[in-house]
Amino acid sequence: MQTTIKLSVIWLLLLISILIFSNHLLTGSGAEGQTTSLAAPAEVAASDNAYSTKVGISWDTVRGATLYRIFRNTTNDSTTAIVIGTTPEGTFFDTTGAAGQTFFYWVRAENGSIVSPLSTADPGTRANGAINGPIPPLSPPPQPVGNPVTATKAYLGKTLFWDEQLSSTRTVACGTCHFASNGGSDSRAIVGNTRSRNPGADGVFGTADDVFASPGVISNNSDGTYTLSPVYGFHEQVTGRKSRSYIDAGFSPVLFWDGRASVTFTDPIGGAVVLPIGGALESQVLGPPVSSTEMATANRTWVDVASRVANSSPLALSPSVPAGLRDWLGGRSYPELFQEAFGSSEVTPVRIAEAIATFERTLYSDRTAFDLSVQQITPLGAAETRGQGIFSTAGSLFSDNAFHNIGVRPQTEDTGRFQVTGNANNIGEFRTPSLRNVGLRGPYFHDGHFQTLEEVVAFYNRGGDFDAPNINHNLIRPLGLSPQQQSDLVAFLRNALSDPRVVAGTAPFDRPTLYSESNRVPQITGSGTQGAGGNIPQATAIEPPLVGNPSFTLAVSNALGGAQAVLVIDSNDPGTGPSIPATASFARISLTLSGSGAGQGFGSASLLVPANSVLVGSTFFGRWFVKDASAAGGVAVSPAFKFTVFGDTSSITTNAIDDTNTFVVQNYRDFLNREPDTSGLAFWSNQITQCGTNAACLEAARVNTSGAFFLSIEFQESGYLVYRFYKSAFGNLAGEPVPVRFSDFLPDAQQVGQGVIVTQTGWQTVLENNKQAYANAFVQRSQFTSVYSTSMTPDVFVDTLFGHAGVRPSSTDRSAAIAEFGAATNTTDTAARARALRRVAENSTLVQQEFNRA
Repeated sequence: MQTTIKLSVIWLLLLISILIFSNHLLTGSGAEGQTTSLAAPAEVAASDNAYSTKVGISWDTVRGATLYRIFRNTTNDSTTAIVIGTTPEGTFFDTTGAAGQTFFYWVRAENGSIVSPLSTADPGTRANGAINGPIPPLSPPPQPVGNPVTATKAYLGKTLFWDEQLSSTRTVACGTCHFASNGGSDSRAIVGNTRSRNPGADGVFGTADDVFASPGVISNNSDGTYTLSPVYGFHEQVTGRKSRSYIDAGFSPVLFWDGRASVTFTDPIGGAVVLPIGGALESQVLGPPVSSTEMATANRTWVDVASRVANSSPLALSPSVPAGLRDWLGGRSYPELFQEAFGSSEVTPVRIAEAIATFERTLYSDRTAFDLSVQQITPLGAAETRGQGIFSTAGSLFSDNAFHNIGVRPQTEDTGRFQVTGNANNIGEFRTPSLRNVGLRGPYFHDGHFQTLEEVVAFYNRGGDFDAPNINHNLIRPLGLSPQQQSDLVAFLRNALSDPRVVAGTAPFDRPTLYSESNRVPQITGSGTQGAGGNIPQATAIEPPLVGNPSFTLAVSNALGGAQAVLVIDSNDPGTGPSIPATASFARISLTLSGSGAGQGFGSASLLVPANSVLVGSTFFGRWFVKDASAAGGVAVSPAFKFTVFGDTSSITTNAIDDTNTFVVQNYRDFLNREPDTSGLAFWSNQITQCGTNAACLEAARVNTSGAFFLSIEFQESGYLVYRFYKSAFGNLAGEPVPVRFSDFLPDAQQVGQGVIVTQTGWQTVLENNKQAYANAFVQRSQFTSVYSTSMTPDVFVDTLFGHAGVRPSSTDRSAAIAEFGAATNTTDTAARARALRRVAENSTLVQQEFNRA
């Protein structure tokens, strides 16, 4: 299995051209073909007494459809049904039916002259009632002229919104922070919870200004490895503000707490204005995917995001996808989905934003108990009615969408709107959220300050907690509400303003299950062993072991700084030492930990999970082994992590090695048995990216890059040296053109190359020490001593080595090797045996001979 992972096997065992390494291993799929037939719309649902002015009809989007025709009849007979309208959207409102009359509804999908069969009928009823009072029920949100809602675009947006592959670590989707069950906000934000705690303005955990918000990504680099955050370590970073609801967001002229997502939507590449007005949702989409706290690596661009989307299989990480969305996806690629939604397969930042914004415009909660009451369909309960009488409303959205400082915290802790306007009058002001579904949405306010509605009402009743010059004391003042009045107000907010579809997570508020909430996430299990200072190395493993994932990152911290660490991943638990396993069925990687001192060491490795169907369903165990003289047996070991590879190889449309960073990183791992140093990665990546889109140049640059790694001092003096040790000692394997198996080669090459980074101070000394230690250990192995008994004379010993190497040495070279034994007549001297073997393995004729074969 390991041979499918390491490309160096091709070099060292088969000795074929380095051109193999740069060839594409997979090819992309073609564009979607012309629509020839359409399925009947499924899950048609007509509302029953939800509206007094209309009946709402919805259905699952049909693949290939561009229009939907709605039919109605007073009986369940489609042959006499009449057409009442058409729409490109996935919903329709029948405003022409009589109140109290039950109708049967059918939907037909269309694309030009191609039409589907009629759907199954569903009955719906317009309620008896009339709008009563100054606050009307909620209507659908407005649509910008340049980005009208279509069912197909909304389904594409829904797919993108819930796809964790949009984040650099593949662990965070746009939707991760927005669950319907939490009123469209983040269910992970809990007051007092360590995972969701941000230290606030003072940077100190456990103080009054702490914020309870959304966990994002571990601080990470463009090569997939992690950077140790001074605040969060190798844990997820937490946003500085609690996430707002994505439900009913389409009604707001600007978005985010500070309103930085404006009405004008501009292309993040080039800055051209796409939507001059009404584009707040599109503008809002542009933020999180390139935020290094929420979803991105530092310096990530929207070019990177679009490339990730184009090369990912839609919702490949999700264990469960709603049936309608799953059927629409149909195993297609993102370019194919964009083809259907936009007319061409190009995946661009603008299109990604437009699709997600379209999806969000379909999410409006207009079936609350309040909406039913103002239409005189169903009255509110007694407590809710009393609470409504206390409440000062701001329209059917229950928000004025304005900015206010209400005194939750001192205004200088988070300056809010001021960060956008620069106007001192806006310091500490934040946009008023809609109160629809507010009962589900705790904790509350921009900093997640209060966990319950009762606390929120008590806050307003006492007139806020902090004063400031820009607080409107006509609004924020002691209210003098009695305990009963406060209880009634809470009842209204909690019960009257929650849409039952939001509460239940049913369409259109249904969603895929996220990878990050599933049992696909690697699990930490068992215990480890202590090192210096009594510290047990801690493993971090949260990224998806998705087949074909080019960057499956694993990390270790709380270890001895500057120590050598070995990551071992095998089909069996590698154990707690003290010996470090020499081989592994999935991966074995060595690196030098950063940091200094006990408990201060840290490091990470980013691995390729091969696109091999054999791996799917296979379970592996991994541990970090840290060389630490203070540990029992000289090795401190992390607890194990366990993961099972998942995914569908048939959906992989690109070769991971086509990505420049992945290609260069894999060269480092395969040839040098280490992770790249920052400057080296940047240099070799630039050698390729400077070609732009010139295919011939790119191919040549890749070949030259691999060739340079093969010719590098670091490889020639480590991996290639190991190869020649085996060649000299044993000759080629029986029936094979090579002298060593990969399972033997890998740990040996890692031993020789341990800590060697050419150009770093003292690397020659480290390399020479490694060579001596390796040679001394090699000649004491049973495999070697069984061939070379100590009774051998020095000349027979040396001649046998040269014979296995296939080299006729010069008399000078032969004599020099024999002379390592001095006047001895046998070869019992271990150090002399090691020196003689090195002389043969490093013989210039052998070096050139095997190099020419490669």
